Amino acid sequence: MLIGLQIRDVVLIEALDLSIGPGLTALTGETGAGKSIILDALGLATGARGDAGLVRRGASQAVATAVFAPAPAHPVWDLLEEKGLAYARDEDLVLRRTLSADGRSRAFVNDQATGVGVLKELGEALLEVHGQHETVGLLDARTHRPLLDAYGGLEGQGREVAHAWTMWREAQARVEALKADAARSAAEVEELTFRLAELDRLDPREGEEAALAEERAVLGAAEKALADIGAARETFDGLGGKVASAIRALERARDRALSAGAGAEGPAVSRLAAAAEALDRVLSEAAEAEAAIDAAAEAFDFEPDRLEKAEERLFDLRGLARKLNVAVEGLPALRAKFAERLRAVESAEGALKAAEAAARDARGAYLASTEVLSRGRADAGERVAGAVMAELSPLKLDKARFRVAVEPLPEERAGPNGRDRVAFEIATNPGAPFGDLGAIASGGELARFALALKAALAGRGAGPQPLMIFDEVDQGVGGAVADAVGLRLKRLASAAQVLVVTHSPQVAARAEAHWRIAKAGDGERVRTTVEVLSAADREEEIARMLAGAQITDAARAAARALMDA
Repeated sequence: MLIGLQIRDVVLIEALDLSIGPGLTALTGETGAGKSIILDALGLATGARGDAGLVRRGASQAVATAVFAPAPAHPVWDLLEEKGLAYARDEDLVLRRTLSADGRSRAFVNDQATGVGVLKELGEALLEVHGQHETVGLLDARTHRPLLDAYGGLEGQGREVAHAWTMWREAQARVEALKADAARSAAEVEELTFRLAELDRLDPREGEEAALAEERAVLGAAEKALADIGAARETFDGLGGKVASAIRALERARDRALSAGAGAEGPAVSRLAAAAEALDRVLSEAAEAEAAIDAAAEAFDFEPDRLEKAEERLFDLRGLARKLNVAVEGLPALRAKFAERLRAVESAEGALKAAEAAARDARGAYLASTEVLSRGRADAGERVAGAVMAELSPLKLDKARFRVAVEPLPEERAGPNGRDRVAFEIATNPGAPFGDLGAIASGGELARFALALKAALAGRGAGPQPLMIFDEVDQGVGGAVADAVGLRLKRLASAAQVLVVTHSPQVAARAEAHWRIAKAGDGERVRTTVEVLSAADREEEIARMLAGAQITDAARAAARALMDA
């Protein structure tokens, strides 16, 4: 809802602050008083094209500020999020535009600088204009489908179609990815097969590098140890014979001493006997030492080429690891990865067939859901057309015919919203072909037709209603037709905010609020003023609209009757 409009130096308005309430607000005044300036200022604040001619003569710039209070669920908040603009859903939304005398323009949203295009997008979400020179909203065919879906209560079916579309797109993307994989797989299979054969031949095992390095170190040390043991063994070779000869020599010496008459207990014989015993012990220890050396040599026994084999295995592992740019420890995992990838590539044909079948099923589900939605739209379109046609005759549009065209689109133009082109179309005269709403030549007729369509759609779940502006929707009509216009505007305003620029007393009498626009000043300085009328002033203004310059008591009585109707 628009709650405030501040205007500074726009055409004939020097400074004006307006508070705007809900319901229907009528703007009246003499022709040329400046009613359109109010709408121009509102358009300036909401992104309409502006030129330097809007700047009041003598001023450096024009400024227009529109203050809105959208509902927390209004889609305009999502648009602000998309544009990266700060906001709070429980606060007002302030749109401001400055226009310099040299034509330069600046735009602000909640005091944040932005582009005029952003103001225009926000304005399109917040208000509709139906008038003599401009009609926005209903003329945009992009609005027709969501309006029809809301009228027909088809939002649930629409969500099903959107979900089915997403599933189909995802399934098709899976097919395309698998096809791309298949195109790359021929060369990849050859490479994978070769690499996997290398790894299978080598058969690397986890922790093998460390085990081989340790074995190589042990085997290298063992080889050197055996050489040292061999040297020690050579030292003992012949030692036993020499010791035995020495013992026999000592025994012969003892025998000679005894033959020469030395006593057995004499010192010479005793010492020779002790020496022989010592050598005997040496001989016994030497035999034990020799046995120990042999046992040590047996402990280091291994295959002659075992060290060579360990070194060769370690060299092969490290060479393949360098070739494949991984650590030796990573070879077993890489082997498993290559094998898994090869299995995946080899089974890709089956996966592709399964994906293609899933995509066909998803497409079928999407098309089935769109058929249901299309039937619902066709039915809702007939009901909308009937409701609009019922509104046309009272609005002096009885020669016009209206229809909702729901036409199938080719599959390549299908999307999350279905496969239908939805358009509101009109034929202005009997026998004339149907065309888009822009085919209505008269601005007043177009505004009345927009009113008929809005009246037909009102209260049928057509989403949050924007501010609706009708500029001289009653042009060229009077009496019962003008009263029908006022009645429909009043009905619309019961659930929305409506501003109407009118010359019709029947329309003005239906308003909750009434502004009188007038010019004031002399030839040197002319200003447009806006007066918010009280109930008594409203009666006088409506009487003026009925009677003209000379207001009579009969005109006042007629004004009261209109206001009480």
